[in-house]
Amino acid sequence: MSDAKVTALGTPRGILENIRVLDFGRYVAGPYCATLLGYLGAEVIRIERREGGEDRFIAPVADGGEGGVFFQTACNKKSVTLDPSKPEARPLIAGWVATADVVIANLPAQQLRNMGIDYASLRAIRPDIILTTQSAFGDVGPYAARGGFDGVGQAMSGAMYISGTPDAPVKAAAPYVDFGTAVLSALGTLAALMHRMRTGEGQEVKSTLLGTALATFGSHLAEQGATGINRVGTGNRVQTSAPSAVFATRDGHVLTHVVGNGLFRRWANLMGDETRWTGDARYATDGSRGDHSEAILERMTAWCAERTTAEALESLNQAGLPAGPIYSPQQALDDPQVLAMRFMHAVTDYPGLHRPVPVAGLPVELSATPGIVPSRPPLLGEHTDEVLLELGYSTEEISELKAHEVI
Repeated sequence: MSDAKVTALGTPRGILENIRVLDFGRYVAGPYCATLLGYLGAEVIRIERREGGEDRFIAPVADGGEGGVFFQTACNKKSVTLDPSKPEARPLIAGWVATADVVIANLPAQQLRNMGIDYASLRAIRPDIILTTQSAFGDVGPYAARGGFDGVGQAMSGAMYISGTPDAPVKAAAPYVDFGTAVLSALGTLAALMHRMRTGEGQEVKSTLLGTALATFGSHLAEQGATGINRVGTGNRVQTSAPSAVFATRDGHVLTHVVGNGLFRRWANLMGDETRWTGDARYATDGSRGDHSEAILERMTAWCAERTTAEALESLNQAGLPAGPIYSPQQALDDPQVLAMRFMHAVTDYPGLHRPVPVAGLPVELSATPGIVPSRPPLLGEHTDEVLLELGYSTEEISELKAHEVI
């Protein structure tokens, strides 16, 4: 990674330089949205409870209990603590909002109003403010008042039903609904910033976990709506092509995804009996191969069982067939391609760490305005004094706020 990408916390460089973001988010969807904006150069101030938010302590990696979720969603941020229930908190929030460009909060609507960070309250302080919110179900419909997490979106989109088997639905371990919602929120925020540059107007940006889940699973829903096919879960086996599944090797497993007649001909040639497969009308299209996959899968299963994972991948790659090994998390970190991409960055300077914490950087490459390398997450309240001094508070006033347990 070039030195040009490296920056210190508090000196942002990038396309969002001079943009200030207030992050009232919790867990993933809100905080990671703010993280992405921070990687693009924005100054991000994380505002959390005096005792720390719950998301700070999931999957602990440091002596203080700070966890993996926090490290992935809190790098390149400043930390300010606040008890929003205290009357003295409202002028503090108003002061921060007056200096901010974006407010991010995946909080219930009533809590936004109670804290004075609903859109109407924010606009009264700064008319061109952008409010980015995430919720489980949005503002309308019978579930609008309900909360939810990533798994709820996976469950209600149909994805778990198809990913598992009829008797055992399966949730993806990776919280893709949470992170997908964060990415879409960041996209919406960037669009709102562009709109403000052109018109001077702020706006409200809203995303939902269910909306992200439905969009991600959209092709399956489109098929269901148009055909009424009523598919059921088949685990790792893709139903619309073959051989697209996970297969056991002599020492592990590999995944293959053979889609399209060209790739299927390559697979048939690799198996050594191309005529058998390409000359059979049952295997003429992806759809028909998915419908009649038993013999294809049987052949691929036997072929993989005779080889090690390395041997199978070597042959599949030489044949131009998309395939990959089934890795453990440690194997994923150690893979030479992952190392060559320099995508994971080691955070080493957080107090209480005994080993470096690998943190994923900005998952997009920008040639002119590259993302900022992650610096360590902030300690709880590490920048409270700094931020308040910038707002004009005296050291005596800050001490008084601390004494009253406001910050």
